[in-house]
Amino acid sequence: VQLQASGGGLVQAGGSLRLSCAASGINFGINTMNWHRQAPGKERELVATISRDSNTNYADSVKGRFTISRDNARRRVYLQMNSLKHEDTAVYYCHTQNWGRDYWGKGTQVTVSS
Repeated sequence: VQLQASGGGLVQAGGSLRLSCAASGINFGINTMNWHRQAPGKERELVATISRDSNTNYADSVKGRFTISRDNARRRVYLQMNSLKHEDTAVYYCHTQNWGRDYWGKGTQVTVSS
């Protein structure tokens, strides 16, 4: 199983970024896919989840600003991040579980300048 996240970068507060995660080695269409993030000195937190049926859930801190989506044909999951805030600065990780095991992508850095 491989998860490859991309799309991070430096953006000003109020700006937008779109993260992408390409998955291989799993039956992508049936897997719940998640985005987590970890800010410096903080624990990793769950940001957004999308089920096989495209039901979504978000952390309260990003509701109304972030949108998770999936493209099963391309085996990709996306995180559209709008109205970014300085406190969104973190390394963002793509995550899934397969046969009870956790799989994490390498992470992509998002830095929001205030």
